[in-house]
Amino acid sequence: MTEYKTRQIETRLRSFASHFKAVLVAGARQVGKSTLLTHVFPDMKAVTFDPVQDIYGARKDPDLFLDNFPPPLILDEIQYAPELMPALKRRMDQNQDMGQYFLSGSQQLSVLRDVAESMAGRVGVLRLGPMTPHELLGAGDEQPWIERYLQNPEDPASLSQGLLPVNGGFARLLWRGAMPGALHLPDELVSDYYRSYVETYVERDIRRQGEIRELMEFGRFIGLAGAMTAREINVSQFGREIGVAPRTARHWLDMLAACYQWRELPAYSGNVVKRVSGKRKGYVLDSGLVCWLQRISSSDALSANPLLGAIFETFTTSFLLRQAEIMPMPPQAWHWRAAGGAEVDLVLERDGKLYPIEVKCKHSLSGHDARGLHSFRATYPDKAMPGVIVYAGAETYRLSEHVIAIPWNAR
Repeated sequence: MTEYKTRQIETRLRSFASHFKAVLVAGARQVGKSTLLTHVFPDMKAVTFDPVQDIYGARKDPDLFLDNFPPPLILDEIQYAPELMPALKRRMDQNQDMGQYFLSGSQQLSVLRDVAESMAGRVGVLRLGPMTPHELLGAGDEQPWIERYLQNPEDPASLSQGLLPVNGGFARLLWRGAMPGALHLPDELVSDYYRSYVETYVERDIRRQGEIRELMEFGRFIGLAGAMTAREINVSQFGREIGVAPRTARHWLDMLAACYQWRELPAYSGNVVKRVSGKRKGYVLDSGLVCWLQRISSSDALSANPLLGAIFETFTTSFLLRQAEIMPMPPQAWHWRAAGGAEVDLVLERDGKLYPIEVKCKHSLSGHDARGLHSFRATYPDKAMPGVIVYAGAETYRLSEHVIAIPWNAR
């Protein structure tokens, strides 16, 4: 039996269980939703639904199913039993207890739509992704530095409280990725894990949900998404590369996002209209998945690959967003690019203030690396807080008056 790694969302999950009748944990396949729920609630009955088999007749007779399995109850992969939703609503309306049902789902559109229609006001929604560095390295119960940054952005000394220990170097961690299923595998089996993951979950789930018939083109499209991670999205280029219309490419990206395999950041602008029209930036779910999609065979090969910077940004931006999302008031997330070319990888917005974060795959920084943050501050002098550069070095320090450098594995 493999060792359980504490997830940073656990405190929030327990709190939701005390204040909502139902809790939905949403996220991609194999990110640990079921493991999380059964660990936090070890004595609770769990039922996992299937797209083909009607488990315990839940779809045919939802009320009889719920009679046979009274709360508290874990209902895993709830998107495969949408017929349960109205019956769950009726049960919760008759029972005022909190923490009756715990749902998990891996298909965003169908799960959230059904939950919103059937259980509005009765359910708390949490999102779980691949593991963060804190979780991977055994510090999942610690407060992440990004939370301290949003509380006190002026003080670099308060940000880092030491470094998380990394065995084998950061390139190996990026190459292996942060999926729980790959955590305890030897290096020679990691590629096999991601191949199976794509064939078993990604392609199957998205084809089913999106009714995709162009199987060969869609397989190439997923590979292209890996090559385009951490870049602004050009759907015309996506379509042109594999020979489909831009509208089809946009639909396929939406399907990737619906199954939590792809995430997009809108462009920030002080002009609300430009926010809508600006190009979004896209990220694949996990750095290990990107490495497999790009056929990067080892951590040594990744160290010499031209995509190293984009993969480092994918890993870093993704875990920062996951840590921010579990805060009581999550900030809104953007990216920023000026007409002159200056850019900031991640901009967090909360309480009218902007917190710019740049990601650099470098072991040492110079003032030149902060030019995007300086341009951002000059553009929004009344809103911009001191910026942060997350980098591959080992020290937290003030790079300039308004820029703080912090290691990617800072506690």
